[in-house]
Amino acid sequence: MKIESIVFTDENGEEKEFYVECDARVAGRNYLLVTDSPDGDAEALILRDISEDGEAEARYVPVTEDAELAALMKVFEELLEDTDIEA
Repeated sequence: MKIESIVFTDENGEEKEFYVECDARVAGRNYLLVTDSPDGDAEALILRDISEDGEAEARYVPVTEDAELAALMKVFEELLEDTDIEA
């Protein structure tokens, strides 16, 4: 299975490639579970889509609030039941 990669540009103009493991829509918001490597032991982030309707490109920010992260980790664990996600 080929994992889709996406490139994000931060506020300093630096680009970083991430690999989309899964996406979900929770409470009307879109989220991505991404990793920094396409293989095995990778650092994972959950990103929230903050773009407005009609924007040409999606904008994402990392989820940092502990309660929101814990709830989203449960969602992604269910979607990827054969994958271990550690906090």
